[in-house]
Amino acid sequence: MATDIVGQLADSLARTGVEEWELSYKGQGRKLDNAQSVEEIVKEIKEFQGLQALRLEGNTIGVEAAQAIAKALQTKSQFKCCYWSDMFTGRLRSEIPPALNSLGDALVTAGARLSVLDLSDNAFGPDGVKGIERLLKSRACHTLQELKLNNCGMGIGGGKILAAALTECHKKSSALGAPLRLKVFIAGRNRLENDGARALAQAFQLMGSLEEVHMPQNGINHPGVTALATAMQHNAGLRVLNLNDNTFTKRGAIAMAQALKHLRSVQVINFGDCLVRSEGAIAIAETVSEGLPILKELNLSFGEITEEAALALAHAVKSKTHLEKLDLNGNALGVEGCEALKEAMQSMKIGDLLGSLSDDEGEPEVDDDDDDDDDEETDEEGVEEEEEEEEEDGEEEDDQEDEEEEEEEEEEEEDESPGVKVSTPASAPRPPDVSSFLSFPSPDKLLKLGAKRALLIEEQVDLSDAMKTARAFLTISSVYKEENEELKTAVLDSIDGVLRKAFSSPSFQGYDFVSCLLVLLGLIKSEDKVKPVRVVPGQLEALEHVVRQDYFPRESVAVLEAFMSRNSKALEPVDGARSGLQTTLQGLQGGS
Repeated sequence: MATDIVGQLADSLARTGVEEWELSYKGQGRKLDNAQSVEEIVKEIKEFQGLQALRLEGNTIGVEAAQAIAKALQTKSQFKCCYWSDMFTGRLRSEIPPALNSLGDALVTAGARLSVLDLSDNAFGPDGVKGIERLLKSRACHTLQELKLNNCGMGIGGGKILAAALTECHKKSSALGAPLRLKVFIAGRNRLENDGARALAQAFQLMGSLEEVHMPQNGINHPGVTALATAMQHNAGLRVLNLNDNTFTKRGAIAMAQALKHLRSVQVINFGDCLVRSEGAIAIAETVSEGLPILKELNLSFGEITEEAALALAHAVKSKTHLEKLDLNGNALGVEGCEALKEAMQSMKIGDLLGSLSDDEGEPEVDDDDDDDDDEETDEEGVEEEEEEEEEDGEEEDDQEDEEEEEEEEEEEEDESPGVKVSTPASAPRPPDVSSFLSFPSPDKLLKLGAKRALLIEEQVDLSDAMKTARAFLTISSVYKEENEELKTAVLDSIDGVLRKAFSSPSFQGYDFVSCLLVLLGLIKSEDKVKPVRVVPGQLEALEHVVRQDYFPRESVAVLEAFMSRNSKALEPVDGARSGLQTTLQGLQGGS
């Protein structure tokens, strides 16, 4: 059995792993500075007949290199998909707009008709948005279906430029009889604030075609939320709405509840950490009760919701036959409220759909539903002016990584200054730095991410990508310590959250994950020259936990056991942990 599976894995590794119409240099870590450094890539692009997609993620591309690649793309009229996330690491900020302009202009010249444009994890700020402005306004984007700009630091200014470009694209395409019908919009962690959200809301309303909107962690308050709510009700096909970690308060929550009454295709609502409060939650419960017939997931965690509102939500989801999860963790139910909610859900035979309540904050001493709402509009103007000033100052910086660090320091200083008003409640914590942990992991950093660490990591990692998921697993497990119970729990909970979500996706392949894991552990060679990690005992000890879980595919157990049984220099320093894992893998095969 093990031999057959290992053979299948070998066959899988022998294949390129990409579609026949796709050229991929994904995750190769190449430093491409000039035309000479991309000669091989340019040659392959030119010779690739019918090229439709190019993956450049995980490399770093300079202006001259981008211009050379662009020239090769000028003849690719069938081109459709730009997978260009995380491709400017370490570049000067001034390099990014001309590089993007070159690539965009090439696609326009080629007569390409794009369906996917992914530039996530390129912290290029408003200038970067200007770099794709011509492309977005061009005929090449009249067919765009997915626009992904997660974690790009666009700011208010970038949000406005983006909104104007999308609006013009829609008007031009409509004049030609085939209006832009964007389906997926992703722009989390971009500091869009209310003005950026308002501008984009106008574009969303105009298009009316959105199916997924992801805008978590953007500092949007109730005026921006209300504008988005108005726009969403004009997008009848909306399936997923993720506004996690913005600040609704009751006015924003009520506005969103009213908007959702107009929609019938919504499957996932993520308003976690949005301070919806009890009155807002009750309004949402009413909407859920009356409509949203195919709702699968409702997240209203960490929203200062009390027992009465939580029970209203429980009764509202009773008739939702498609529901898979109701998340009300981190609210203000109190011990008795938590028990009452659990009993109510169990009595309705939906107790298994209720998420954990382990982080409940207890009953509030004072009902402060009205606090902060009245002050938000007066506060927001000054905050947004400060934000725009920061963006203008940032344009003078050359190194984009230094710029990000300086902006973080400025934010900390503002939070600590008694004379500066902020548009979120004073009690709201500054978002934990997931990126810092994933780049330079330590036990302290993981613990500081708090109870929502798994969710935060999920939002940061592309779980559709087997290699990135495998790297995330090894990064988290690298801080595992068997003797530290708190840390052990944090690591295993984080791993379970990330991997359970990854494996639950129909498109996620277990063989791909395992093969990537074996590459990173140095047990097999990669055609893409991926550099193995330095293996530590905690990684294999955590893997021993993972293979026992129900989400881990049973057919992959034999593959792992076969490789763990081989003599390997990479695993010699962790021989004890390897022996434990090997014993567990053998036991699982014997019991299957």
